[in-house]
Amino acid sequence: MGADDSLPDDVTTLQAMLRAERAARLAAEAEAQAGTLLIEKLKLTIKKLRHEQFGQSSERGALLDQLELQLADLEENAAQAETAAQTAAEKIAVPSFERRKPARRPLPEHLPRERIVYPVPSNCPCCGDSRLRKIGEDVTETLELVPRQWKVIQHVREKLVCRACEAITQPPAPSHPIARGRAGPKLLAHVLFAKYGLHLPLHRQSDVYQREGIDLDVSTLADWVGASAATLMPLVDAIRSHVFAAERIHADDTTVPVLAKGKTRTGRLWTYVRDDRPFAGPDPPAAVFFYSPDRGGAHPEQHLAGYAGLMQADAYAGFGKLYEANRKGGPIIEAACWAHGRRKFFDLARLTKAPIAAEAVKRIDVLFAIEREINGLAPEVRLRVRQERSRHLIVELEARAARQALQEQRHDQSDQLLPQPLGCI
Repeated sequence: MGADDSLPDDVTTLQAMLRAERAARLAAEAEAQAGTLLIEKLKLTIKKLRHEQFGQSSERGALLDQLELQLADLEENAAQAETAAQTAAEKIAVPSFERRKPARRPLPEHLPRERIVYPVPSNCPCCGDSRLRKIGEDVTETLELVPRQWKVIQHVREKLVCRACEAITQPPAPSHPIARGRAGPKLLAHVLFAKYGLHLPLHRQSDVYQREGIDLDVSTLADWVGASAATLMPLVDAIRSHVFAAERIHADDTTVPVLAKGKTRTGRLWTYVRDDRPFAGPDPPAAVFFYSPDRGGAHPEQHLAGYAGLMQADAYAGFGKLYEANRKGGPIIEAACWAHGRRKFFDLARLTKAPIAAEAVKRIDVLFAIEREINGLAPEVRLRVRQERSRHLIVELEARAARQALQEQRHDQSDQLLPQPLGCI
């Protein structure tokens, strides 16, 4: 029995059903439109937060994570509703609201391709003739995932005995990343990356592995992580020595969530970067990381105890002792970060439309454009271009800032001479 056979015969009932279906469709369209608007609003909010994530508003990371989760849920619900509507439309042909679909990006070219060729008929379905020839093909690509596969590698060392002297010989035992460990290097690398790269705690990793049929206790994983850290320490020391052997480094810190008992606390991740490529340096770039539970100035003092040279950083007060002339081991020369300085003006220009801040951003952008032109050139070339093109711009910017500061000072002094009610205006 078809779908049309179950419909009533009287017109009144059919009209009532049509009105009900139309009302449901309009409600669904309104809900879909509201969902689409909310998705676009969340995308805009997330875009703004991402722009500010590494600036003043780095503490908004938790809010950004929550918004991204909410956006993913909304998009999943919208896709589910659209699929359900398409399924229902196959039964009842009613024009429906079409949600704006995002632009589909091509699948990565580096992935291997597996061709599934569907069998074609041997005879023409129209006339039955067997003289068919290929004129082309349609290819539809879908992204697929091959689940990871666990395996046990048996390292076999055969024993041989000499028939002449009865001496027993055997190949030497293979080396393992960690002593007395039964984990291969790829498994250890996966556990370390999941913990430090994906911030996946060991107890959650243990649960995931258990669902895949592999029983790995948290204590076992912790032993692997500790042993791997000790094994990799010579590499860490080599990278640290390489970074701090540079004439100039970049320093910055960022927040990192740390799981604690019953809550999540905020730690600090300190990063020191060596990158000689902007001035055609031959040495490779590298970065070294340090963790601390707080942002105290004692931590960078300890990290940089053996370093003396140029350091580009923000205006964090904890770096103050590093720049003192009587510092043990020699002072560190401060190279104030133009990007951090520009950010203050940019925020004022964007939020308050302040003309003075907008003019400062415009002048700094001209300097940045010059720096992009000389990026990667030899130091003497960069120095010559900076002297010829950038020096007078910085002098003018400094003079403008000094004049503005003097005007503000005079304005503050005149306010102090006014009666208190007028001085508060």
